[in-house]
Parts: sequence; C-alpha cells; structure tokens
Amino acid sequence: MSHGLQNELESKRMDWRILWEKAKTWHDEGRRFALATVIRTWGSAPRPVGSHMIIDQDGNIEGSVSGGCVEGAVIAAAEDVIASGKSQHLDFNVTSETAWDVGLPCGGRIEILVEPYAPKHVLAEILSQKLTGPSILITDMTSGEFYFCHDDIQIGEQGLADGFDDIPDKSGLYENIFIQHYLEPVKLIVIGAVHISQALVEMAKVMDIPVMVIDPRQTFATKERFPDVKMSHDWPDEALTEIDITRSTAVVTLTHDAKLDDLALEKALNSDAFYIASLGSRKTHAARVGRLEKMGFSEDDIARVHGPAGLNIGGLTPAEIALSILAEMVSLYRKDHIK
Repeated sequence: MSHGLQNELESKRMDWRILWEKAKTWHDEGRRFALATVIRTWGSAPRPVGSHMIIDQDGNIEGSVSGGCVEGAVIAAAEDVIASGKSQHLDFNVTSETAWDVGLPCGGRIEILVEPYAPKHVLAEILSQKLTGPSILITDMTSGEFYFCHDDIQIGEQGLADGFDDIPDKSGLYENIFIQHYLEPVKLIVIGAVHISQALVEMAKVMDIPVMVIDPRQTFATKERFPDVKMSHDWPDEALTEIDITRSTAVVTLTHDAKLDDLALEKALNSDAFYIASLGSRKTHAARVGRLEKMGFSEDDIARVHGPAGLNIGGLTPAEIALSILAEMVSLYRKDHIK
C-alpha cells in the first residue's frame, strides 16, 4: 500500500474509531469505566447490533446504545458494574414496565451487555491494530474472553466456539458467542474542484467522511476554495495510483472534462470501489459509455458507473446535487456492507 495520499485519507474520526480512541484517553487518565454493547435487537430498536457506549465513574459518556431511549438505565447499571466489577445483561422490551419507563413505547426490544473495563479487555487489543477495517471482535459471553481479528480468520483458528466453522457474516449473538463486525469506514475521492465539490466536501465533513479532491487545474483546486481539505494537483490516474481503493472507497468525477474524468474512471473500474459516479446529462453519459467501451470495459463493468451521479431528487443547486450524490453513496454502502 502506498503511504503518500493514502495516509492523508486516514480520518481522525472513523465511525467506531471514535469510541475506542476516547476509551484510550480515559484509560490513560486513570478513569474507571464500563463498556455497554447492543448484542441483540427486535422490532423498532433505534440502534443496530454492535453499537457501543462507554460510561465512566462520574457518569460521563461517549457513544450510544439507543439514541437516548435506554441510556439512563444503562448509565445506572454501569455504575453498579464499575463498583462490583461484574457484568450485567440488560433486556428492555415493550412487554416490561422497565421498557416503558425508559422510552420504548413504540415497541421493540434491546439486549445490552454492560462490562467493566479491565486492562486486558478489548481496548488494548483493538488499539494495537491500525484501527482500520474490516475487522471482527469475538466475545465469549460465558468466559469473557475476546479475540480481535480480520474478516478472513475463522473462529476455529482462534480456538473459540466449537461448532463454528466460519465467522458469521452478520453481527449478532450466536449461542454464547457475540460476533461484532467493524466495517471499514467510507472514504471519498472527488475528481474536480468545482462548485458541487465544495458543497460535497462540506456535507462529507458533517458525516465524518474523509475526502480528497484531485484536480491538476490549480486555479480551481486552491486552499481558499477548499480550506482544510486534502488535495492533489496530480492527474487523476497518477493520484489514484497512490491510494488504496477498497470496497469502502467512493470515487466521484465532477469535472465534465473527459480528459480528467475518464482517467479516474479507468482506475476506479479496475478497483474494488463500492461507488463510482460521474456527473453529466444522459447524453453526456451515453458518450462516456461509448468511450469506456472503446477502452475495453464490458457492459457489466460500465454498469458500475452511476451516471448521472446521484439519486433523482430533482436537485438543481450545487448543494442539492451534492446531497443526491451522498445519499446514493450511503445507500449503496449500506446495501453492500450490511447483510
């Protein structure tokens, strides 16, 4: 893997990294805290399986296990867990009085495991990794033992959970084993420092998505127009060669200039990028398809290019078009990564 532009695309806030980095800070400060994890849900539970929250001895929190519904009860349980050193298994459901008290009147059920933090717990193991994914946390609910590994390692190879030949591809509780899949965070590569790119970059920042803008036209790609944004003035084919394009990478071309866009599309189509999109009218896209065919790409290859880019929401302004692109990107990411 190249270390130039690739390193610049590493986000300071990458989904599940946020919580573990905060946990490390708390540990370094000598705080005592508990880890709460959603291990099973039914119905209208507001947070998915695998969602985490950490709670320290003073009631400070980071993360969420319900979006607010049961946090109060979880914090109270965490106080007991920190004091006793013993885990608690919480079950909130619509049929119990507790569920109504904590805010699940709309129906649903959440099971949450609250564990005391210990130096040998998952934190040290996770933070010894590069904190990129996809990775897997395996917890033996009976013994409390855990393993942190990558998605190509079998449970049997870890000496854990007899009867499992392979790690299930979905997070959840399997008998007495909890499987947590950590997705590789999205990164967005934008070709073209245009008006839509400015709006797209700002929206991506709100979503904690790291973005790089590539445009050799230095008149467009300036720090004044793109403050605090990673940029490359190399030609797209050169810049993309330095970036590890994975199945969590999105590549969006916005220049309207075939000399630039086609170079990026060629690299993207020869990669595992989960989202490839190109701006332009239907007529422009038809011409683009013809050029890609001449470059040797098959019909299935070319079908990976979303053109015109974005969901059809009737957007006209740069911000509206940027919104449609991000919406399509997130939709495909979740469809591709959540089974």
